[in-house]
Amino acid sequence: QLQLVQSGGGLVQPGGSLRLSCTAVKFSFNFGAVGWFRQAPGKEREGVSCIRFNNGYIEYVDSVKGRFTVSRDNAKTTVYLQMNSLKPEDTAVYYCAARPYGGCALDPSPWNIWGQGTQVSVSS
Repeated sequence: QLQLVQSGGGLVQPGGSLRLSCTAVKFSFNFGAVGWFRQAPGKEREGVSCIRFNNGYIEYVDSVKGRFTVSRDNAKTTVYLQMNSLKPEDTAVYYCAARPYGGCALDPSPWNIWGQGTQVSVSS
């Protein structure tokens, strides 16, 4: 069974940084795309970023542009989300998702493999 295992997250003060990791189990990130999503309490799941591997296409939601960076390791097994200049409004559970045969989309509905989620809290 194809799985994604997430790590990272935690509590950080405003202006701080965190790095989230998303590791593929029983497959690798050679093709398709990986997306990052977040869901705050009482809100819908929101697309944050997406990376497509065949052409290097990267997309960010406007609210994180210039602060978040998505990347893939050379082994093509882990995708990272580096989050800098964090704000209280970034507080949410963050999920990664994969589409081994699909492209980028900040809409969560087309994604079929999901990580377990990790809490990011930004507070002083």
